[in-house]
Amino acid sequence: MQIHDGKLSIARQIDCPNFDERPDGEVSLIVIHCISLPAAHFGSNYVEALFCNEISGTEHDDFGELGDLKVSSHLFIRRDGEVLQFVAFNNRAWHAGESSYRGRSNCNDYSVGVELEGVEDGEYADSQYSVLRQICQEMLKTWSLGPESIVGHCDIAPGRKTDPGDGFDWNRLRDGLL
Repeated sequence: MQIHDGKLSIARQIDCPNFDERPDGEVSLIVIHCISLPAAHFGSNYVEALFCNEISGTEHDDFGELGDLKVSSHLFIRRDGEVLQFVAFNNRAWHAGESSYRGRSNCNDYSVGVELEGVEDGEYADSQYSVLRQICQEMLKTWSLGPESIVGHCDIAPGRKTDPGDGFDWNRLRDGLL
């Protein structure tokens, strides 16, 4: 697995319109999120549709406010370990929203967003931990970062976001990085 020209070699590349240029080209933070559409349903193409502005707010009751939303993530890791890349790492994805980490605001400017298919109070699949660990190792090496650079959405938007949630085993991820 390698990162070349902002792309992860193992990821299926998806054209996504929801990105722009990074202000300084810096990547110094990796943010772990979780998502499932509809909530707690796995294996659909709705997350892909959301990030590509192709979701209808009328397809499901959970989608009511999603039709006009413009969001994205760099990566999405499905429960079976498949990796989709929506935004090149050298571009800014729109995953963090209003955010701040260690006194720096606008985390989208300097972070990479990784979405795991899941729910905050549920468990994540073994294949997701395995792939996420490998991806994080490659990112840490590529950008000369330490494991402390990997945080949850809850850490950059406390009070507003709680993902990846109590179901995410941080020790399992971090132990594999050492």
